[in-house]
Amino acid sequence: MHQKDPGMVGSFKSLILRKYETVKAVDDISFNIDEGELIGFIGPNGAGKTTTLKCLSGLLFPTQGDISVLNFTPYSRTPEFLRQIAFVMGQKNQLWWDLPAIDSLLLNKEIYDISNERFNEVLEDLSRTLDVKGLLKVQVKKMSLGQRMKMELIASLIHTPKVLFLDEPTIGLDVLMQRNLREFIKEYNSRYKSTIILTSHYMADVEELCKRVIIINFGKIIFDGDLSNLIEKYAPYKKISVIFKEYVDPKRLDRLGDISNFEYPRLILNVPNKKVSLIASSILKNFQVDDITIENSQIEDIIEKVYTQKKK
Repeated sequence: MHQKDPGMVGSFKSLILRKYETVKAVDDISFNIDEGELIGFIGPNGAGKTTTLKCLSGLLFPTQGDISVLNFTPYSRTPEFLRQIAFVMGQKNQLWWDLPAIDSLLLNKEIYDISNERFNEVLEDLSRTLDVKGLLKVQVKKMSLGQRMKMELIASLIHTPKVLFLDEPTIGLDVLMQRNLREFIKEYNSRYKSTIILTSHYMADVEELCKRVIIINFGKIIFDGDLSNLIEKYAPYKKISVIFKEYVDPKRLDRLGDISNFEYPRLILNVPNKKVSLIASSILKNFQVDDITIENSQIEDIIEKVYTQKKK
């Protein structure tokens, strides 16, 4: 990375003597993904997620190590390999802005050498599932962000790739549109048995779609395993929120768990996962209660804890 001092003087200095800093975007990571898996690939900004996806898709050439996707070397960029993958980036567009989406889709049909029958079949299926059949002949620039994102997905999936790289596919979308796209990704993975690697800063995407997660930070993998194991390891407690009918002496509550907050009539108690049912039953049995709720730890808090602990 080129380092330059500010201003005109800094510009002249950089012409004579440039300063560089070497940053390892991806540092000796290793993992395997089975056919049909839907993996969450997560990490903070600058962790190395997009760089990894670009290496896997052949857009970047690694300085060392070996990569194999579908038994191909990605950076060789052979037509046989490219016909079987797709890379969707939430911030990038491939559709022609001033043309109807169908024109871009027809162009992709020719690029991937798809038969008319197969093209019509897949287009019908995807446009119906994403509920955009009536928008195929509308100029892309006249579509909303959510509608364009759906069309981008169709353009990337029209050749039914075996491996799909999704880099922040729901970025900038509203809550309803995020949920709709998550449902589509889940259904596509199930129907076409495709292998999907998903990066997202929206933990709801990962929590709903991915059984397995790979967490990367500073170019290194810091966790690779089931999301349920991650939650169990870094969030061994649940929160019990209680609203009492009558005032309760806090000393009577100490034995139940770790009191994180008590402002009558509301109590928030941190309780080990294995004792939640037992303690909730004890509260209902021994106290006058208006309401009681049990809350899981937020996935965002768990991931933040992983980042923090590994950084230390």
